[in-house]
Amino acid sequence: MAKVSFLGLGVMGYPMAGHLLKKGGHDVTVYNRSPAKAAQWVKEYGGKSAATPKEAAQGCDFVMMCVGNDDDVRSVVYGDTGVLAGMKKGAILVDHTTASANIARELHQKTKEKGIGFVDAPVSGGQAGAVNGQLGVMCGGEQADFDRAKPVLDAYAKMCALIGSPGAGQLTKMVNQICIAGLVQGLAEGINFAVKAGLDAEAVVGVISKGAAQSWQMDNRARTMLADEFDFGFAVDWMRKDLGISMAEGKRHKAQMPLVALVDQFYGRVQERGGGRWDTSSLIQPLQKP
Repeated sequence: MAKVSFLGLGVMGYPMAGHLLKKGGHDVTVYNRSPAKAAQWVKEYGGKSAATPKEAAQGCDFVMMCVGNDDDVRSVVYGDTGVLAGMKKGAILVDHTTASANIARELHQKTKEKGIGFVDAPVSGGQAGAVNGQLGVMCGGEQADFDRAKPVLDAYAKMCALIGSPGAGQLTKMVNQICIAGLVQGLAEGINFAVKAGLDAEAVVGVISKGAAQSWQMDNRARTMLADEFDFGFAVDWMRKDLGISMAEGKRHKAQMPLVALVDQFYGRVQERGGGRWDTSSLIQPLQKP
């Protein structure tokens, strides 16, 4: 059992923190910008809540974060009430936020100066993966820090791997989002074509999902796309944030991303329709209803 804190109780962080306590058996303290959400978590799972990131981090062996973006990460890490003000030497900071590789490298340097370990560890698997403890966790950092953190991360991981040096986890998450963007757009166009051609789209998906076209997106989103249901899942606003990070990093490495740039524009159309909080599978909506 370790003493652990978890900062950020959104749709991913809330169940992830719960797994640390229920499945991992750890002593867990949570922090959330909205205290009511932290109180709700404590009522559901037990554990404790703290009023500031610093208070949550004090005495902990591991501090996990899952917040919004680079600025959000800095807001909970730095300053008089930030986690670095409360973490003890030898502890490890694990960042599950999908953020830039630059912030990961920055945090690695800042934590190392204080004798604290760091692992950037964005996740994939969506809300269902978080709830079921079946996330893919892609990590960057030093081997010794990863080796210490992995048994704790396994509380909610289906797969947890060290990809490379600090920032490698974030770069891998960019690859993940790049691939998803193309898959969802292809699935949207395929389903829309099936409907326009007068086919039984459910029957079509039932057949092609057993062949080379099969994907997680097809298995988990084809039915809801056909039903015009998008009020769930990974929000378009978040996906555009992630794709923006990916394209900026791609530009730095001179990696061409014409498909990602195009799909990002399509997501912009969804936002214009008021679908910023819709699931990413809503790419089909502008095709169904031009």
